[in-house]
Amino acid sequence: MKKEWWHGKTAYQIYPKSFYDSNDDGIGDLPGIISKLDYVKELGIDMIWLSPVYLSPCADQGYDIADYYQIDPMFGTMEDMEQLLEEAKKREIAVLMDLVVNHCSDEHEWFRKACADPEGEYGKYFYLEKKKDGKLPGNWRSYFGGPVWEQIPGSEWYYLHVFHKKQPDLNWENPLVRERLYEMINWWLDKGLAGFRIDAIINIKKPQMFRDYPADREDGLCDMGTVLADTSGIGDFLREMRDRAFRPHGAFTVGEVFNAKDGELADFAGEDGYFSSIFDFRQTVEGKSVEGWYGARIPTMEDYKRCCFASQREMEGIGFYSNIIENHDEPRGVSYYLPEEARNEKGKKLLAALYFMLKGLPFIYQGQELGMENVAYTSVDEIDDISSKDEYQVCLAAGLTEEEAMTVVNRYSRDNARTPFQWNAKENAGFTRGKPWLRVNDNYRKINWEQQRTDPNSVFAFYQQLIRLRKNPEYQNVIVYGKTEPVREEEPGIMAYYRRSDKQTILVAGNFTQEERTLWIDEIDERSQVLLSNDKSVKLEKKRIVLQGLQVVIAVV
Repeated sequence: MKKEWWHGKTAYQIYPKSFYDSNDDGIGDLPGIISKLDYVKELGIDMIWLSPVYLSPCADQGYDIADYYQIDPMFGTMEDMEQLLEEAKKREIAVLMDLVVNHCSDEHEWFRKACADPEGEYGKYFYLEKKKDGKLPGNWRSYFGGPVWEQIPGSEWYYLHVFHKKQPDLNWENPLVRERLYEMINWWLDKGLAGFRIDAIINIKKPQMFRDYPADREDGLCDMGTVLADTSGIGDFLREMRDRAFRPHGAFTVGEVFNAKDGELADFAGEDGYFSSIFDFRQTVEGKSVEGWYGARIPTMEDYKRCCFASQREMEGIGFYSNIIENHDEPRGVSYYLPEEARNEKGKKLLAALYFMLKGLPFIYQGQELGMENVAYTSVDEIDDISSKDEYQVCLAAGLTEEEAMTVVNRYSRDNARTPFQWNAKENAGFTRGKPWLRVNDNYRKINWEQQRTDPNSVFAFYQQLIRLRKNPEYQNVIVYGKTEPVREEEPGIMAYYRRSDKQTILVAGNFTQEERTLWIDEIDERSQVLLSNDKSVKLEKKRIVLQGLQVVIAVV
């Protein structure tokens, strides 16, 4: 495998609105991020990904972009962005931005011009259709609920939006649209970006025959996943974007790809792939239902183990997944995957090690390194996330009580990950001296960075140790490039695997039960050495390892 500059890195996602507020308006900002770069460096991070800071009306938290070339005033100025790039470079931290090119905002100049003249040049920048025989062009359901077709006010024309109605989809079939987007991407890369996380990219190719599909809910609409499965030819667009923008700059790119078809992994993330890497979402979608959140099944750690091993097998010899347990679109990983009795410091370290040591590029989402948890909202009025509000209504329509609906929303809401970063035990967790845009988790006095920073046994310290281990020259080759081989895969309550190279083997073994477990491993002998564990009581004996409840051990064998 050809070695790339990013292979040995550890990445960190920053949600700017919730990271640190420098001017006490209740909203995190770019100067706030700049002021905390030393924290990021202290953690051991080499690469940061910023969720959108472009000019936006924020119907969907900045993923509805009104101008790709401007910074939204709530976050600062372009000068602030340039300073961030400069200060990050001083600390040898690469910066990624979110690239949102499936859609823009309905306040973007292009869309305004399209609405003014639907049959003109800019009308072809979007998907504009009229009703046929009194029916919408297709019964596709938006990801945020309701039909994907929205009427242009005062017009017979309808525009396509697979997300919010304020996010009209760009028409990638139009070469001029692609050209304008490539110009923008290159402009940002020329500014000094290291690359992009690429949002919702699998949606840019639609069936060109707008039609109805079999309905999967009582609303008569069809899930977009079914629609996208009926498409082909997206590779032409992605290959062109790679060659026109990413490759000339040596940029790192990670795609948000949920539904790569069988045999397509190499096309997306192979040595000559469209992207440098793609996220591993297999475990995040486990148990999901087209009925909505209320119909989903809560995954177990056994599910998590099975999904991780399946992903590792399919990507072996192809490229690198980017591994996550949470991001801005998911609930907190420790609340989602760990049973309630395991949501303590020891359990959080267990989950951290099991995902972090897999082959691939590890991404840490802000606050994950502290073990931040889901929120307990009492009313939907406290929720900001548009998808959570939609799912709440879906729950009620399905017959759930308001209390039951809130239980579902609290389990899956994206706002779980968007609460302000918990810096200390002071008011508003030290995030702001103003009123935070989203309320702080009630547990901030127990879970915060100031408390953990000086505690060598904290979750924060454990993440530091994991990152240092990944960078250690003695083990870096096997950790970055070594093959993942499951060990005792059928053993219930245990997730164990080797990371193996020609010269070295590392064992990662975790016990996600509360009881002591013995794992028989032929390769353990007197030369085996423990590198890291979340429990000082490590029993590593010839051909066996004894794991205490919730214990994880990383050892050279």
